[in-house]
Amino acid sequence: MGRVVLVTGVSRDFGGRFARRIAADPAVERVIGVDVVPPRGDLGSVAFVRADIRNPVIAKVITGQDVDTVVHMSVRSAPHEAGGRMSMKEHNVIGTMQLLAACQKAPGLERLVVKSSSAVYGSSSRDPAMFTEDMGAKRMPRSGYAKDVLEVEGYVRGFARRRPDVAVTMLRAANAVGPTVSSPLTHYFRLPVVPTVLGYDARLQFLHETDLLGALHHATLGGVHGTFNVGGDGVLMLSQALRRLGRPTVPVPRFALGSLSSLGSLSRQAAIKGLQAELSGFLTFGRGLDTSRMRSVLGFHPSYTTAEAFADLSRSIAPSALPSAAALLGGASRG
Repeated sequence: MGRVVLVTGVSRDFGGRFARRIAADPAVERVIGVDVVPPRGDLGSVAFVRADIRNPVIAKVITGQDVDTVVHMSVRSAPHEAGGRMSMKEHNVIGTMQLLAACQKAPGLERLVVKSSSAVYGSSSRDPAMFTEDMGAKRMPRSGYAKDVLEVEGYVRGFARRRPDVAVTMLRAANAVGPTVSSPLTHYFRLPVVPTVLGYDARLQFLHETDLLGALHHATLGGVHGTFNVGGDGVLMLSQALRRLGRPTVPVPRFALGSLSSLGSLSRQAAIKGLQAELSGFLTFGRGLDTSRMRSVLGFHPSYTTAEAFADLSRSIAPSALPSAAALLGGASRG
């Protein structure tokens, strides 16, 4: 008999992709996908159950389906996708609490995998070159997605103490990029004119979307207890990334980047409604992850480096319709 896996958040593209992938593994007998709305795409052999993880009924799904492995992928990062910031926080935090309460009551549960984020480390001028898993944020997040993730991790650690018989794996993923990733960060890179922070050049570390799927797959079947940074090798400076994209840039003061409600019509075309506080900090200071434990303890090795992951993203981004500063200067000198 193979594993019986419950995956939350399957109506979103990434959750659905993971559910289909894990369902195709011979070591898995059944996959149950849970979300509040039906998925837009075909989930294949995945059995979909329409349920809200904020509702205690999720406990009946876990016990009724004899689930032995839960993969929690339903922590949302964009308020507009969740119906606003308050709804997003309720889904992320209260939903996780209810899911963990359901897991607590499931005697047959053996493994819990939680897709967390490196956003828990924040981004500040006091950060180390590389965060290890036993480090905390130098400046604690006070709002938004990063604060939600911090609270979620706290509840997961509490669950791990109460259920030492369950292997609990938390993956603190670096920012995911790739041809199909839609996030505030990838929207930022798609802007025709990209704002940067005057006087700063952030260190960026990425994780390719297929490696994120691979890490979750590996953790689901591996059952390794612990918290792990997951990211591609190396870092890119923001200036390097933008040069490789060939994007025109406009330096602005740091306070202006964080307070921008829009970037004119260019911003609206790119579906960015202001830069979230954590994204603004990331684009100012960046963030680096020590992934030694990912390799030595979890046993996962990404296929893409940070540079290779970004190169794959860049191939999916159309050239800017606006000339770069170098092109304008070149034209002026020829005139």
